[in-house]
Amino acid sequence: MFGRRESVPFAFIATADRFRSNVTPPPRERASAGELAGRWLLGLCIVTGLVGALVLGMPALSIDQSATGTEQSQASDGR
Repeated sequence: MFGRRESVPFAFIATADRFRSNVTPPPRERASAGELAGRWLLGLCIVTGLVGALVLGMPALSIDQSATGTEQSQASDGR
């Protein structure tokens, strides 16, 4: 049923980390001016959107101090 697997000697596994490649990868290409400008513009748009959402959302998150008095609902006025 199952194919017979050949065992691997443990000495080979122990010395396997010694064999490293001496080939260096090619140097990375520098980004062009258009790519750099696009990255900066994208980052600026993301930061601007987060700041705008925070500025527009702050009034909804603040607690109105004048509304926390002894107000009653309009439904209880008719009793």
